[in-house]
Amino acid sequence: MPKRSALRITKRTVDALTVDAKDTLFWDRDLAGFGVRVHATGRKLYVVQSRGPTGLKRVTLGHHGELTTDEARKQAAVVIDRIKRGKDPMPAPPAPEPTVADLAERFMRVHVKVNCKPSTAATYRSHLDCHILPALGERALGAVGRGEVAALHHRLRDTPTTANAVVRTISTMFHLAEAWELVPPGRNPCRSVRHYKEHARERFLTPEEFRRLGRVLKEAEADGSVWLPAIAAIRLLVLTGCRHSEIVSLRWDDVDRTAGELRLRDAKAGPRMVPLTEPMSAVLAGIRREPGNPWVIVGQGSGTRLSGLRNYWHSIREKAGLHDVRLHDCRHSYASRALALGEGLPTIGKLLGHRKIATTARYAHLMRDAEKVAATRVGDSIGAHLAPRVDKAA
Repeated sequence: MPKRSALRITKRTVDALTVDAKDTLFWDRDLAGFGVRVHATGRKLYVVQSRGPTGLKRVTLGHHGELTTDEARKQAAVVIDRIKRGKDPMPAPPAPEPTVADLAERFMRVHVKVNCKPSTAATYRSHLDCHILPALGERALGAVGRGEVAALHHRLRDTPTTANAVVRTISTMFHLAEAWELVPPGRNPCRSVRHYKEHARERFLTPEEFRRLGRVLKEAEADGSVWLPAIAAIRLLVLTGCRHSEIVSLRWDDVDRTAGELRLRDAKAGPRMVPLTEPMSAVLAGIRREPGNPWVIVGQGSGTRLSGLRNYWHSIREKAGLHDVRLHDCRHSYASRALALGEGLPTIGKLLGHRKIATTARYAHLMRDAEKVAATRVGDSIGAHLAPRVDKAA
């Protein structure tokens, strides 16, 4: 231990300390182990020396002038205590707080890659690259509050569905950040962000539009103007109400003609079965099976499945005069036709592969329309016998 000194280290005393040649240590009288090293050049360094379980340790705190005397004394007391307890005299600086970009990288690697389907992963990646990272990527997690998320949400107000989806992605990320102890509990900045009202786009093919579509598909098949597997895919979409991804990812092993069903192993809501009807069987029978290729809807490359079905659809719909009809509207049209034929929402939900009846409930207004038509038919039939006749000339 350094010898007891009569010097109290203060700014004034340190300013006045000088040495002629040899560097000299001056120790404080009040805090044992706290001192200042004075060089002949005039440079002065605050130091600490103390003994702990592993022996004597000496630590340099910093330059006089860059570090005030009061700050040096406070630091010295902490360092002396740590040495006596056998700890590292100068603890490592805390790791920088993770940023939104750091959280996004872990989110994609640990959560999305393990738990999500490729299509879902692609959606998350798009939200991150197009919206979240450009706006918030460099911010520390603690610096992201409701105001920052609300501002991003507002910038996307012209596309409310995307705006709401981006906020949901941020919310999922911060929910996981809490579980990973990257932020304190209750720190999710999306809690009070009010979502925009979304208007679901509904477009259903009429019987006449179904006929036009069928005619154009036959013509394209006859003249070879459209890739034949794409025509088969569109027919299967219309006949099954399946999602686009469920048809293009269908394998021949998934077609069980004995049981009379398609096994959709990669459906959005989990594996499910689709009854194999005669029209579907006719479409499948007309597909040329490519040796060594497991996919029902093959691509133009050897062993591949079809990609870019929407491009083929755009060509077909233009020829059929269905300019505003999306490929996904074939699924809506399937549900609409099922309702018109008297099927109930629970049955339609199962046919479409909905996990929740609330998802199918979007078609409830169509059921009411069908009920009105049915009531009119029944009422007209009975009314012909019971209701008084109305004199139109009156």
